[in-house]
Amino acid sequence: MFERVLIANRGEIACRVIRTCRRLGIHTIAVYSEADRSAQHVRLADEAWPIGGPRPDESYLRGDAIIEVAKKTGAQAIHPGYGFLSENTAFSRACIDAGIVFIGPDPASIEAMGSKAAAKHLMAKHDVPLVPGYDGDDQDNAFLARQAHKIGYPLIIKPSAGGGGKGMQIVRSDAEFPGALAAAQRIAKASFGDPSMLLERYIEHPRHIEFQVFGDRHGSVIHIDERECSAQRRYQKVLEETPSPFLTPERRAAMGAAAVAAAKAVNYVGAGTVEFIVGPKGDFHFMEMNTRLQVEHPVTEMTHGIDLVEWQLHVADGQPLPWTQEQVRSHGHAIEVRLYAEDPDHGFLPGSGKLSRLQLPEASAHVRLDGGVIEGDTVTIFYDPMIAKLIVRDVDRPSALQRMREALAACEIVGPKSNVAFLERLVRHPAIIEHRIDTGYLDRHLDEFVVGDAGPDSRTLFAAAVAVLLHDEDHVVRDTADPHSPWNHADAWRVGRAGKRLVALSANTQRFEVEGWGHAGTYRLQGGGEARCTVEDALWDGRILDARFDGVATRFEVRADASRVLLRDSNGVRWRLERVPAFAWEASDGAAGNQVAAPMPGRIVLVRANPGDNVEAGQELLVMEAMKMELSLKAPRAGTVEGIGAAAGDFVEADAVLIKFKDE
Repeated sequence: MFERVLIANRGEIACRVIRTCRRLGIHTIAVYSEADRSAQHVRLADEAWPIGGPRPDESYLRGDAIIEVAKKTGAQAIHPGYGFLSENTAFSRACIDAGIVFIGPDPASIEAMGSKAAAKHLMAKHDVPLVPGYDGDDQDNAFLARQAHKIGYPLIIKPSAGGGGKGMQIVRSDAEFPGALAAAQRIAKASFGDPSMLLERYIEHPRHIEFQVFGDRHGSVIHIDERECSAQRRYQKVLEETPSPFLTPERRAAMGAAAVAAAKAVNYVGAGTVEFIVGPKGDFHFMEMNTRLQVEHPVTEMTHGIDLVEWQLHVADGQPLPWTQEQVRSHGHAIEVRLYAEDPDHGFLPGSGKLSRLQLPEASAHVRLDGGVIEGDTVTIFYDPMIAKLIVRDVDRPSALQRMREALAACEIVGPKSNVAFLERLVRHPAIIEHRIDTGYLDRHLDEFVVGDAGPDSRTLFAAAVAVLLHDEDHVVRDTADPHSPWNHADAWRVGRAGKRLVALSANTQRFEVEGWGHAGTYRLQGGGEARCTVEDALWDGRILDARFDGVATRFEVRADASRVLLRDSNGVRWRLERVPAFAWEASDGAAGNQVAAPMPGRIVLVRANPGDNVEAGQELLVMEAMKMELSLKAPRAGTVEGIGAAAGDFVEADAVLIKFKDE
């Protein structure tokens, strides 16, 4: 077995690989960018070396710098994780040329599956089912348009060299095709350096089911069952699980055999994933092969009792697979979700900033956490904003879903906004519970999973106010010289009459006020217009609030401090309400309507307006790229463009004014 392994990655996957290496007694070497100087993978590794600036192209994509560190430190092998250089043929070959083992497939296998078009040609030769489409070399736009018409609509345009859904466009008519093609080509050129496209018939309401495959250098290739990844938003996986509740034993066997055939077609060695699109009637079609470990691999590990990274290390060392196909057995049901710093209620805008509080459920036999940050760390603008992966396992799917609900309920993230509330609604939604999900369901019904600009109902607002009142009463500065003084009570006591306290909160840009009379858990509240409530016997331990609201005993999960209230209502919906000054509210002066500002740091990709242009409300004015996403910045109102503050290619900071409108 290797004695020294370099991990050419960062974040949670680097930490995950390091943990397995440590268990096996392998010395680990990390690399890091300027932005990751104090990152957890740097602290966890036995040694860590700097390799460049904060942007990926200055650090984690610099194969030469990584190999140089491997040589200096005596690393015998390099584990690429996923993303970055994990599927880079040139890097794999450079490792071999340097006498260092690349823990992954051979360069020829990566190259064969790196092009979707070439991969489909190869799969056709090995009788792996394919979706009808075009994947030829002729990339003339007019020719592609004719091929699209011939294939028929709806169809999907895919970057041939792409992955992760980036650049994909669904087209439903000849009229839509030219614009969609241009957008896909632009994204593919910027992301992959190759604007080549392939066209496929789009299967309506498909499922996305992938098979974990593993091969060794002794001719053995097996599959380790499937993972269903049909819950997606804009082609990005949101929830993954195994086993798939859609598959019958017969379908599983047929798809597993096709996955093994696909891997054998490229003499595959190591861990890989064969992905299929599955129609409503169970017909399945090869989509692509990922020649690396997948983000969702922990669900396979939890249901099969294995460590896939350990398998990778053994196979890369020349050892045979530890199992035959007959030994593969799944036990129970596992589900994974990914905790991100993003704002689902406002277009899933990625976030960044310091994690001032990060509380996650305790790990156990039923709950696993794969993370790359801890409380106090910063989610940077330069990389994927993942905070952690949360994985649960139980005896069956209903039990696993309940485990996930309990685990998410234990999460508290303060700092950048997170998707925890979105995930809580997801795992409670009937489409997930009844497994009616398909790859487009979330995009079609997104309003069912996000709160948007809605505010809390009056009962939720009153519960939040009670928590604030109890918090403030408990944190009053007391006169220790006279513990019985009435001035030691934060109850708004007044001589001759009951005092009133005003609790002011904001959520989704809305301000809410609750007037309160009383103290020590007994209150009369008014707020939200004419809404009124009597609260009795309120007890709050910092996490659970129990009280009688108008005589009805109710329990809320709620945390409160001097800055905010985090509360889960009776429907399981999580609310984050910020505390705002009770007697100082500044209304918007309308300046926001006269400009377009950068929502976060990023690079300007396109500028679609010029000074003097008359534009309509909602018209796209710029496209910027930030945190692996393209963001469309639109006009806040109809008007005339006065000035433009950035050009294509510019890197801009958050809140930079990009376009100004003339005053009206």
